[in-house]
Amino acid sequence: MIQLTQAQVTVASGIDGDFRGKSGKRQITVLSQISWQEACRQVGRELHWNGRRANLLVDDLELENSSGKRLIIGEVMLEISGETQPCYRMDEFAFGLQEALKPNWRGGVTCRVLKGGPIRVGDEVVMEDR
Repeated sequence: MIQLTQAQVTVASGIDGDFRGKSGKRQITVLSQISWQEACRQVGRELHWNGRRANLLVDDLELENSSGKRLIIGEVMLEISGETQPCYRMDEFAFGLQEALKPNWRGGVTCRVLKGGPIRVGDEVVMEDR
């Protein structure tokens, strides 16, 4: 995982340079800081969010049951396509993390890109209904 302060997002390939970003329902994964902190409390450890292997971390947004909603990040528009299911690799990062990420969509969401553009750390993030 490489942590960036800015990136280019495209409809064709998600985040530029991410091999998993090809067209489809799971071009970009988004994790909520609130949910990540809850999962860390459950495992009893403070962990860096990049261990979750999500593409983006957003502050102050609840992502539970948000399928079909849109995330606007700067010029970029994403459509939330579903819940990100935590895999066994989470327990390799911290024992118990996979289970801690299961409730309330704590593992984040998958998104498809509707409109590309640049994103930067600090961009405003807004969730909209369709």
